Amino acid sequence: MAKNDAWLASGAEDALEPEMEICDPHHHLWLNQPHRISPRYGFDEIHRDVSAGHTITSTVFIEAATMYRADGPAVMRPVGETEFVNGIAAMAASGDYGPCRIAAGIVGAVDLTLGGAVAPALDAHIAAAGGRFKGIRHGVAWDSDPALPDVRTKPGPELLMDARYRAGVAEVAARGLSLDIWCFHPQIHEVTDLARQFPDLTIILDHFGVPLGVGAYAGRGDQVFTQWKADITELASCPNVMAKLGGIAMPENGFDWHKQPRPPTSLTLMQATRRYYETTIELFGVDRCMFESNFPVDSVSCGYNTIWNSFKLLTQDWSKAERRALFHDTAARVYRL
Repeated sequence: MAKNDAWLASGAEDALEPEMEICDPHHHLWLNQPHRISPRYGFDEIHRDVSAGHTITSTVFIEAATMYRADGPAVMRPVGETEFVNGIAAMAASGDYGPCRIAAGIVGAVDLTLGGAVAPALDAHIAAAGGRFKGIRHGVAWDSDPALPDVRTKPGPELLMDARYRAGVAEVAARGLSLDIWCFHPQIHEVTDLARQFPDLTIILDHFGVPLGVGAYAGRGDQVFTQWKADITELASCPNVMAKLGGIAMPENGFDWHKQPRPPTSLTLMQATRRYYETTIELFGVDRCMFESNFPVDSVSCGYNTIWNSFKLLTQDWSKAERRALFHDTAARVYRL
């Protein structure tokens, strides 16, 4: 049960166009995390969300630093998360709970700053996932402003440029895995540099590169967008980079929906953020873009149905092929589902 369930219920929406097939390529799973808005988000919770009206046929789990092994070498401990998630995936794959294949793809964690020493951990992830392991994410989001949230990996400045980090990335690339990147928008130019060094590695930019709207960035929405657009335009010139469209209902984006008496409607969400979506799709094209829920993190601001409704409103006049790519096909192809 989420701490804001009653608040979310006050703005609940029925699913628009429920027949549209969706792959949700970005969600988390965890148990016993009392500091989060949703202290528990396990099989029952995600099954509730994907069964609430939209036709979600598959999902991709993204690492969340949960269920790490308590013992053994530190580099190997995140493999426990893959073991945990693969169990949930197996439950969904049984078909006993409906058609959605939850965690059909798994993106896990390793400490890429260990360079080549991550190799055995990557192999262990692959072995533990029974064919579901697709890639790695290691949070690099950092900014000098102390008002911004402290990312659990404590990356420090310019980690994407670090030689040991890139040695770890080389091990990811050598195994044909993808790399999800969670950064803040002032770091997007570093992603471009990384993408050019590893042209054969599929890089997936999460959450538009997190355009910031708090701390020193509060009240500077147009300035942030201008900088973001310049950097995202350069990044889009790298054909090996894909873009996840979503994840900007977090508090650090500065919209402050979580402080309102009622949650935003899907129309409100769409209108407030559409310039980020439309710009990214124009630059990358629908075959390199995928809508994402970022649940349960974005549940601080809205419900699961609401966020997918906002994407459907945004694209209601688009072609069937364009929408098919954005809602399902790009994610399924990129994550090799």
